[in-house]
Amino acid sequence: MARIIVVTSGKGGVGKTTTSASLAMGLALRGYRTAVIDFDVGLRNLDLILGCERRVVYDFVNVINEEATLRQALIRDKRCENLYILPASQTRDKEALTKEGVGRVLEELAREFEYVVCDSPAGIEKGAFLAMYYADDAIVVTNPEVSSVRDADRMIGILSSKSRRAELGEEPIREHLLLTRYVPERVKKGEMLSVDDVLEILALPLLGVIPESQAVLSASNEGVPVILNEKSDAGQAYRDAVARYLGEEVPHRFINPVKKSLFSRLLGG
Repeated sequence: MARIIVVTSGKGGVGKTTTSASLAMGLALRGYRTAVIDFDVGLRNLDLILGCERRVVYDFVNVINEEATLRQALIRDKRCENLYILPASQTRDKEALTKEGVGRVLEELAREFEYVVCDSPAGIEKGAFLAMYYADDAIVVTNPEVSSVRDADRMIGILSSKSRRAELGEEPIREHLLLTRYVPERVKKGEMLSVDDVLEILALPLLGVIPESQAVLSASNEGVPVILNEKSDAGQAYRDAVARYLGEEVPHRFINPVKKSLFSRLLGG
């Protein structure tokens, strides 16, 4: 049976879809059969970041409504044979998702895949609730700013009380923290919360720190998960996060300001 992972946050714009795409690609590159689902019905961005938007014929809602089979709707990634994408619908609203329908699709996916990554919408509306309801693991994504961390804290409370595991009295969802858009130089100036500040507030195991990087925007525009850009700090940080998720001990990078060389300091750089 597959391990179901929800990528969630309390607010939008923190990098959930970028994280979902990179996490799913990272697991697939490690040899695990992985499916990633876009729960953001009405918007649908995951297929853009994964570069398969022109290949969408059927979507998640079509499968829930039994207008198409799961096999018809799943899109196989051209770069990695272990990765499949189930896109969201752009023409329906979030009420098209039902608890029973989502559960049935996830159960079917769990028979074929080792990991199922659920890319959640922001906030606590229906799509976000259903994305986390069946989860085994949660990756809570936040930026190092007070409002983002506060909203993430609220989401952690919902994960612990409103999931299927909570309702059935089972082992709680295994939660991880991913800190995105981190700029050590701004932290040093007091313009951002530090890693320690965020950990003190949220008290979750730290899965990774993703530095602010132009590579993320470039990758999204090109339809390529940034984890495939091995030269970028962000790509390397996502690879580290995948390794930690799989139980490997990997030291955290990109937390401290980069020390300038004497030459660059003399030039005022």
